[in-house]
Amino acid sequence: QVQLVESGGGLVQAGGSLRLSCAASGRTFSSYIMGWFRQAPGKEREFVGGIDWNGGRTIYADSVKGRFTISRDNAKNMVYLQMNSLKPEDTAVYYCAASRNILARTSTAAYDYWGQGTQVTVSS
Repeated sequence: QVQLVESGGGLVQAGGSLRLSCAASGRTFSSYIMGWFRQAPGKEREFVGGIDWNGGRTIYADSVKGRFTISRDNAKNMVYLQMNSLKPEDTAVYYCAASRNILARTSTAAYDYWGQGTQVTVSS
């Protein structure tokens, strides 16, 4: 089992940057694919990006491609989401998630463990 705790959210102006962190417990962290999702008020939770076991492959939603970067440090049981050029439409609660599935499966159902989320608000 994996427990996940996100941090790093906050209020930022459009065009600014934030770095979210996700701390994972458990000795098997490196065996999980890690993903970031977000959920805006009144909307479904959506996939933002994912990273494979050793960080060699990443995938992103089209809406964040070129602006967001996911990385992980298996020695520290950490995964990160660097968000640049933020837009008001990026405002949401951001969730870290762990999966034993394959990287290409980006639905919420493909992920087994979730953090509690961290709020990101981008002002115009």
